[in-house]
Amino acid sequence: MALTAKSFVYDVLTNPQHTRWIAPLLILGDALLCALVIWKITYTEIDWSTYMQQVSLYISGERDYPLIKGSTGPLVYPAAHVYIYTLLYHLTDEGRDILLGQALFALLYLATLAVVVACYRQTGAPPYLFPLLALSKRLHSIFVLRMFNDGVAAFAMWLAIYLCLRRSWTAGIAVWSFGVAIKMTLVLLVPAIAVIILLSLGLVRSISLGAMAVLIQVLLAVPFLQTNATGYLSRAFELSRQFLFKWTVNWRFVGEETFLSREFSVGLIVLHISLLAIFFRNWVKPSGSNMVRFLEDTLQGRQKTVPLSKSFTMTVMLSSLAIGLLCARSLHYQFFAYLAWATPFLLWRAGIHPVLIYAIWALQEWAWNVFPSTNASSAVVVLSLAVQVFGVLFNGSSEVDKKSDKGSSRSKATVQK
Repeated sequence: MALTAKSFVYDVLTNPQHTRWIAPLLILGDALLCALVIWKITYTEIDWSTYMQQVSLYISGERDYPLIKGSTGPLVYPAAHVYIYTLLYHLTDEGRDILLGQALFALLYLATLAVVVACYRQTGAPPYLFPLLALSKRLHSIFVLRMFNDGVAAFAMWLAIYLCLRRSWTAGIAVWSFGVAIKMTLVLLVPAIAVIILLSLGLVRSISLGAMAVLIQVLLAVPFLQTNATGYLSRAFELSRQFLFKWTVNWRFVGEETFLSREFSVGLIVLHISLLAIFFRNWVKPSGSNMVRFLEDTLQGRQKTVPLSKSFTMTVMLSSLAIGLLCARSLHYQFFAYLAWATPFLLWRAGIHPVLIYAIWALQEWAWNVFPSTNASSAVVVLSLAVQVFGVLFNGSSEVDKKSDKGSSRSKATVQK
């Protein structure tokens, strides 16, 4: 009897087929948790009022981006951010109905969780990972208590990943581009998206999808580009922004002098490019050629398209994200919206034991909840990201192209849309 019970528990924890009933229970439980958070924890004002002030200027007719400002600073996000918060402005009585705003963001959180769960199920992830998707204190705070735009961008990111897993390439790239127009963080997925669509669709189709992504950015920004194109681009996609040491979550332990130095900034850029180049060697393995040959064949139109497993696709996309976050000069607390749901999957793909997955997840969660950050918490943030990146590099990325999505909730034929 004891052996039977033990076998049953093991099967529930490891057999992806059980996620069919675990997933809805998880989402229902998290819905109750969101309601409890709204009821018991006081709303935290950080950027919501500034978003509303900026939107009110837009509604009044202002289209010159540098002139759109709020109490905590200028508008520094792309056009889709403005449109989304304009909708929220009207729905929440010009931002005054905070409770309704929180309820809307709770629905957004649950919708994002549902998409994340669907992605995990598509890749055959084991059930023991699923509780980690609903237990993050910081993640609930970002969505429900602060109503940051990162929550909206994270939803777009995960929806794009899901669509790519389903091989709905046009819809996936369109949603991803819309997400970039909410917050620039989603640009970190560019290397992964480029590799995946080149492998799946070839050069010509990839170029057309890239052009579509750029066109979406232009169309969304037309009202602002017509007024002050330089002002819009310099604000919405500012690359020269000066980072404040006091707000950094990740690199506090290196000291302020090092953090602000040009050498440190350049070093992170070099590290980012180097890691992408190393990962690229593994990412092109499904093509059956090395990196140089893959590039030559692609540019000359000789590279044949190859079917990619869903686990491979998701691993590549989330690895690209994690590499970018690891090499970011400064992460703020709201950036956890992108990382939190990626971590369990990446640790699993890295081949780490389930007990250690929970331990690393807990350490990372602790570090992102320390405010203000300390030398210890920032070191844990960086180390946990490093474990995910290098774990996938030394285990997941080198093996994933050989693995099928065995145990995934549903097997589908390859369809290119």
